Amino acid sequence: MNASHDESVPADMAPLADAAVAAARRAYAPYSKFHVGCALRTMEGNVFVGCNVENASYGLTICAERNAIAAAVAEEGAGMRIAALAVWVDASETFPPCGACRQVIAEFAGPDVPVLYHAAGRAPVRTSVGELLPQAFRL
Repeated sequence: MNASHDESVPADMAPLADAAVAAARRAYAPYSKFHVGCALRTMEGNVFVGCNVENASYGLTICAERNAIAAAVAEEGAGMRIAALAVWVDASETFPPCGACRQVIAEFAGPDVPVLYHAAGRAPVRTSVGELLPQAFRL
């Protein structure tokens, strides 16, 4: 699937949606068969991707969103800020980021940052960090 060819993906999010689809194809998901990709654009304009990486010890599995964020921090440093984020899952349903990922996203993004999550053959959902996690934990 190429998300930019899907008219239901907003044009401003299409490049990130496409990158999320490509990242999901590289996921390591031998246990769940649940391939997830994430792409984010930082305030500096750089795009970073991540995919889920499962482990036989399920608690050690890392989600696509957290992998993309870790890659962005590794490249741009602790001041990295997310400007937009897209997630794609190879499934028959559309799923939002999990609770842990929502909290990590909120650590690096303001409440108005757009988030798109989508799946093959399903209408994408466009929301914001604040809508996904209205009372994010902050220190």
